[in-house]
Amino acid sequence: MSLEEVQDVRTPDADTPAAPIAPATPTTDGAVASAEAPSKPGTWAALRPLLLRMHFYAGILIAPLLFLAAATGLLYAASWQAEKIIYSDELTVTQVRESTAPLSAQVTAARATVPEGKVVGVWPAPDAEATTRVIMEVPGLEEGRTQTVFVDPYTAHVNGQLTTEGDALPLRAWLSEFHSSLQLGEFGRNYSELAASWLWVVALGGLALWIGRRRSRKALLVLPDRAAAGRRKTLSWHGAVGLWAVAGLVALSATGLTWSKYAGENIGQLQDSLGGATPSVSAALAPGSDSAAGSGSGSGSGSGSGEHAGHGGTGGMEMPGTPSAADIGIDKAVAAARAAGVTEELRITLPAKGKGYVVKEQDKQLPVHLDSVAVDPADGRIMDELRFADYPVLAQLTRFGIDLHMGKTFGLANQIALAALAVAVMFLVFWGYRMWWLRRPTKDRTLSVGRAQPRGAWRKVPLTMLLPLAAVIAVVGWFVPLLGISLVAFLAVDVLLGLFAARRTKAATAP
Repeated sequence: MSLEEVQDVRTPDADTPAAPIAPATPTTDGAVASAEAPSKPGTWAALRPLLLRMHFYAGILIAPLLFLAAATGLLYAASWQAEKIIYSDELTVTQVRESTAPLSAQVTAARATVPEGKVVGVWPAPDAEATTRVIMEVPGLEEGRTQTVFVDPYTAHVNGQLTTEGDALPLRAWLSEFHSSLQLGEFGRNYSELAASWLWVVALGGLALWIGRRRSRKALLVLPDRAAAGRRKTLSWHGAVGLWAVAGLVALSATGLTWSKYAGENIGQLQDSLGGATPSVSAALAPGSDSAAGSGSGSGSGSGSGEHAGHGGTGGMEMPGTPSAADIGIDKAVAAARAAGVTEELRITLPAKGKGYVVKEQDKQLPVHLDSVAVDPADGRIMDELRFADYPVLAQLTRFGIDLHMGKTFGLANQIALAALAVAVMFLVFWGYRMWWLRRPTKDRTLSVGRAQPRGAWRKVPLTMLLPLAAVIAVVGWFVPLLGISLVAFLAVDVLLGLFAARRTKAATAP
């Protein structure tokens, strides 16, 4: 039996939504549809049934993916603090001293610990209690992974080494991959992209439905109705919590899509076409210069926004501290960068063939410090500089959005907010399915499901609204491909259910 054939013997208000994800629409004070007074009766009355039906189906079918994304996101939000505890021996020094050893000496100590590795970057200790990270490429590691050696900046003693991805230590790197793909590789990424593609749809649709209700008290819009009971109480919590969470959910959806495979590519192309591409500092040396003739290959600049910037293609690099007439050494290169105003939480990419030193700031907590310079290894001259203030506005917004999504911008407060949003989504899913369960018929059958909103809601929408709406949906579906494909799949299933229901009805009424 199709969802549309099921009659609800408990709750006769047929327009009450049962979608599980975004803010729900039913009144918490018992008001029914006839008591509503929308500001634009014709427009809202036509659109509301269509929104209800889409909200219901999207909620029922996408809710498991959203629950998974929220649960894995909750684990990721907690990983920032967890890795400080688990890897405290590697991350912190045993004693803060008055002076530090030269960076070249720290890198030499790291190289002695991993002699088969090639140093591609150095991250000086960002604070007095932190260790220096020396990033190495080691044969046998998977693409995108490096071996990080943690060195006490005061004594040049090696505290340990870990396999890392960008700035993520093993625990957070694993949880990051679990959140994005469930550790299923490229195929698994479809789950997170599908969840991100639908999250903003059900959130904004639910917001419109929830706000569009008349209430006896305005407080019931933002607070649960404690006087309600049963299903109405669940609806009250679902709607109020969804209202408080909706802005964060839309932000998570938008920023999450920037990492996605299909929608992310479209977003990147759009950003580039609007002049919002993230710039990068140029570290190219002048042809024929002494420093340009150094050994090695690969790029030392990378993107100014990439988490793995400067970690690729760096084989055969000259080591800091090695005597060379064409290399001033890492200590003087960093001193030149600091004199140019690049001072906070540095990440240094070593020179390769045809490239100079690249020194970048990676302090992403407000106020951010993300300036970068390229230093000529022959004489310490600043060849190029890039200030974050000079980034295009779209590039700045992208940087802020990604870092907020990852829990960096506001530190612990940011991570707590992400955890709260994840818990909110999990509860919204639970409440939504509970409402669906409570809508089920209970007479004459033991196993049943809640009914859906009535079919044919689109016929109530005026043609002057339906055509522009269809055009917008088509454009959005093309730009966010998994949203468009899944929406077409939903419609196909809905049509098939309708055909089966009509056939059963015809067979039941036949003489």
